[in-house]
Amino acid sequence: MEEKMGLCWSITKDQFDNLEKHTQWGIEFTEKYTKFVKERSEIEVSYAKQIRNLSKKYQPKKNSREEEESKYTVCRAFQQTLSELNDYAGQHELISENLTTQIINELSRFLQELKSERKAHFHEGRKAQQQIESSWKQLESSKKRFERDCKEAEKAQQYFEKMDADINVTKADVEKARQHAQMRQQMMSDSKNEYSSYLQKFNQEQNDHYYTHIPSVFQKLQDMEERRIEKLGVCMKTFADVDRQVLPIVDKCLDGMVKAAESVEPKTDSNQVVESYKSGFEPPGDVEFEDYGQAMKRTVSETSLSNSREVKEKSTGKSKGKLWPFIKNKNKGSGPEDFSHLPPEQRRKKLQGKIDDINKDIQKEMDTRDGLLKMKDVYAKNPQMGDPASVDPRLAEIGQTIEKLQSEVQKFEGWLAEVEERMPSKSDSQRRSVIYETQNSTTAVSNNCAQDRESPDGSYTEEQNSETQVKASTNLNPTTSAPENDDDDEFDDEETLPTIGTCKALYPFEGKNEGTIAIAEGELLYVIEQDKGDGWTRVRRNEEEEGYVPTTYIEVFLETNAKDSLKSA
Repeated sequence: MEEKMGLCWSITKDQFDNLEKHTQWGIEFTEKYTKFVKERSEIEVSYAKQIRNLSKKYQPKKNSREEEESKYTVCRAFQQTLSELNDYAGQHELISENLTTQIINELSRFLQELKSERKAHFHEGRKAQQQIESSWKQLESSKKRFERDCKEAEKAQQYFEKMDADINVTKADVEKARQHAQMRQQMMSDSKNEYSSYLQKFNQEQNDHYYTHIPSVFQKLQDMEERRIEKLGVCMKTFADVDRQVLPIVDKCLDGMVKAAESVEPKTDSNQVVESYKSGFEPPGDVEFEDYGQAMKRTVSETSLSNSREVKEKSTGKSKGKLWPFIKNKNKGSGPEDFSHLPPEQRRKKLQGKIDDINKDIQKEMDTRDGLLKMKDVYAKNPQMGDPASVDPRLAEIGQTIEKLQSEVQKFEGWLAEVEERMPSKSDSQRRSVIYETQNSTTAVSNNCAQDRESPDGSYTEEQNSETQVKASTNLNPTTSAPENDDDDEFDDEETLPTIGTCKALYPFEGKNEGTIAIAEGELLYVIEQDKGDGWTRVRRNEEEEGYVPTTYIEVFLETNAKDSLKSA
């Protein structure tokens, strides 16, 4: 029986050891899966961060060329793609957040509960095992005691019978042996009863142990293990569902990218380029036919190709001296405040944009002023809310700001009106045609024709004006605009401009700056370009010497007055 019970206990103990190892492996596997999900979450966060940084890196910067490029549909499509990509990164951040809240945190909490529950179940099983082992030891002890008492009782009985049969033994010794035998019999009876009681108790406990306690513990461990496995299955399903939940938003982001790509309009972008770089200059006029068959002294027209070549050859070494003195190189700044370094059309757009920006600032200041006036009115009606006089300094400051901005608007509007007046129109072209016809009909006086020309690089090529042209154009009020070019343009191929009058030098001028010309007091010169508000007038001494002089240093005689001035001189 002892061998049988030892075998049972050994099997039970082995089962507990096996279950303990398996449940420990289950916990470690759950921790392993939790670590896997955590690393996946970190990857999603890192990926989303890199996508956001990429989107931010290629976003147009403020006050940069990239911001100006947003007028093109392809650039706006790219910006929309970056915006959608940023939203796309947000979905990956959402994946990471859901993985953390729905799986990682949940499994971490579940693992804590699982470990506590496992520890309790194994404690209960070991306690039951210790209890049955203790009961078995008590049974074995009572059994040995019963066995010993039986042997002692049998010996006492045999000794009593031996004493009773011996005639030499006194009656007192016999009685003593008899009492001793009875006492041993009583002890044997008590041990027997105790052994029987322990045996009955052990059998009951053993039955409860193997049919109630241990199966209950095993069942609890089994339920615990099944819940762990079920939890892992749910988490694995959630792992996939987290990705599936963001797919509609991801699809919308991708659809947004496709829609942005479909919004690209090549024709619109190309028209934007044309509109952006349109100069507003009129194309050059037709080259006149020069009749060399007439037997007369000819004056070569400056519009002829051969003369153009000669002018270019003559001006090769002096072209840089004819630069407009206030045009800055592109590496020295952004140009004058009035954008006079730009072609007319571009200058008009810049001025209009500047006016619009200043008007917005004025409106903003006026809104602020209206709000302060309302606040002052409230303070006046409710003195406990504040002092009305406390608003006055701010109102005065805003008033000064508005006046300054309005002054700026008037200044830019003046420049804009000047540009719009000078820009060529269809009527200007028609008037030029009249000039050409008049000059062709008076070839006996001069073969020179006045023709406003604009070369592709932005420089004017106007021919020298004759006395006949002055008379023909008296009522046409001809004007010539200053050369408009980009910062890095030079008038290397500039041809001679027509004279529009004469001037007399009131003071001497040294003309040391590039593009200027030296004059002596009392000297008479031809005027080929009026003062455009910058304080300089362009004059010519002869066919090869011309430049800018201060307007205040000369007295100008324009149009028909030029002839009378030269005669009187």
